[in-house]
Amino acid sequence: MPNLTAPTNVNLPLSGDVTQAINPWKWIFDWAGSSFSLINVNLGRSSNPKLEQEILNEVGSYGRQLGRMGEAMQVLVDRLDRSSLSKEERHTIEAFEVQLREIGDLKRKQA
Repeated sequence: MPNLTAPTNVNLPLSGDVTQAINPWKWIFDWAGSSFSLINVNLGRSSNPKLEQEILNEVGSYGRQLGRMGEAMQVLVDRLDRSSLSKEERHTIEAFEVQLREIGDLKRKQA
């Protein structure tokens, strides 16, 4: 007999837990390198896209960079005297810590 009290997730077409970067320009022109003489597509704003691409290739992805900032912020938050903060400020810090914990949980699941 089916369990009628268990929560169920129903995902309709084009909804749900699907995460995929779709970049048809990369598929079509990947053989030509990072630029193509007839078409140059930049999907983001940057004052120096060449440098940004080099940082992504040599230093780390946006996720890695944000992860390092999150780790550094956690060190500061751990040393913070929260008694002097307003309710809204404490809520902001707690939301940040929840987000870092959720990221850590996901990383542990992947390991």
